[in-house]
Amino acid sequence: MNTLRVGLRCDAGPRRGVGHLVRCLALAEEFLARGADVTVFGTVERLDWATAQLAARGIPLLPGPESAAELVEAARRHELDVLVLDSYDLDPAGAGALRAAGVYTLAIIDGDTRGQVADLYLDQNFGAELPGLGSGTEPPGLPTAAEPPGLPGRLLAGSGYALLRDTVVSARPPVAPPATAVSRPRVLAFFGGTDAVGAAPVLTRVLVATGHPMDLTVIVGRPEIEAEVEDVTPGRGQIIRPVPPTTELPALITEADLVVSAAGTSTWELCCLGAPSALVCVVDNQRESYTRVVRHGLVAGLGELPELTAGGVAGRAARATAAQTLHGLLSSPQRRATLAARAWSTVDGQGRARVVDAVLNAVRAATAPG
Repeated sequence: MNTLRVGLRCDAGPRRGVGHLVRCLALAEEFLARGADVTVFGTVERLDWATAQLAARGIPLLPGPESAAELVEAARRHELDVLVLDSYDLDPAGAGALRAAGVYTLAIIDGDTRGQVADLYLDQNFGAELPGLGSGTEPPGLPTAAEPPGLPGRLLAGSGYALLRDTVVSARPPVAPPATAVSRPRVLAFFGGTDAVGAAPVLTRVLVATGHPMDLTVIVGRPEIEAEVEDVTPGRGQIIRPVPPTTELPALITEADLVVSAAGTSTWELCCLGAPSALVCVVDNQRESYTRVVRHGLVAGLGELPELTAGGVAGRAARATAAQTLHGLLSSPQRRATLAARAWSTVDGQGRARVVDAVLNAVRAATAPG
């Protein structure tokens, strides 16, 4: 067949965050490796490092069509064979309109299809293929493709399909990191490319409240976040180092003795790298995935951000509980190693290859003669 032309529709910015763009970038890398022509359609606001990531891979960034008609028109103008939709904001009718126009459509979802009628759905969240996972079922093994009630197309579900960038996959250790005793653990805290909800200062204060010595690096996505972090006074034996978003994040993760982060798309990066991690649920749509990974011991749970920022007795109790959890991890190499082993064994870094295999197989079947 001729060169496959693939479009990816996503947005990123200080309020939206960068999760959609990051997972689309991982998918773009895999399509490029298979010889496809790739274009990203969307808006990337005030994120120079993100646009630089696209430019470094030679991926054009074009304005993002919004309505169903605009999506179809863009697909026709650019002669797209495949269009990936990764957005909570686009008109759900767009997927069906693209299919009707003969464009193979993959919708990346997080539990909710939003009424989209796509050729293929991808939900990379842990346990997504097992709706009853919360009842105590063991974590899934091999990735599966299913067609559950209510989804008129195929569903690629579970962390076996996690979309991870080249820099993450290449940094994956050959075995899960072992237990290592250190007097002053290296801690990395980051909360997405922009920290849209301002979690970094909150968790920096909780980490300081543990009273445990640490060398803490905090990724600060915005100047106002950096200013708040710099206002936090470290305790005895504690160092706080705010740094801007960096392409070296996978290296920082693998060097850390403990990672504190949000329960978003970076969860799968942390798992793939075998990072002992403590997560906080910062927005509602992370809650289900957060609950699953905490319940199955892939990460430690620190609660939900609104609880940690609340006033009064409830807020103080939530922060004290989170600090206690963190102190337990900082003081126990074995606890950290147990989390790392479970996480590492759950995400193997091959998810994007499985997704692209499914897309290519479907497109070839649709275009095969006879």
